Amino acid sequence: MSQHQKSSVTALAVSIVAIIAFACDQYTKRLVQNSLLPNESRVAIPHLLRWTYERNFHGAFGLFGSNAALLVAMAVIVLVLFWISFREAATQSRLVRLAFGLIVGGAIGNIVDRIHFGYVVDFIDFYHIWPNIFNVGDSCVTIGVVLLLLSSLLASRRRT
Repeated sequence: MSQHQKSSVTALAVSIVAIIAFACDQYTKRLVQNSLLPNESRVAIPHLLRWTYERNFHGAFGLFGSNAALLVAMAVIVLVLFWISFREAATQSRLVRLAFGLIVGGAIGNIVDRIHFGYVVDFIDFYHIWPNIFNVGDSCVTIGVVLLLLSSLLASRRRT
């Protein structure tokens, strides 16, 4: 397979995963917005999980302030840096393609919220385990980063 074909397959695979992640993120957020009022909670699994509609005006984990334009710009810069760092690995590894697709889809889901609403819709609340409320897009980004780390570890083991 030529380099151009590999790049095309890589872009298609990343795009499909990103579109699925984005669609799941946006769908679940709209369900929450249509079912709950801001700051309302409903228990999903007693003593473990509740759905809590929170409007998150801040960046990851409440960091980086609340300027929507700055947060969108930062997210785009991070996506570009990830792509520059992992694009070659993505042509060689399905795991990297999956990881990057999850990161892109989740990040774009949150970017769309910030542009459209000025905040991100969060709702997954493991209130006894984790202090922050998050969403499907956040989960996709986190899983994607973990998969990239795993891929890097596996690649370094293969080289030694």
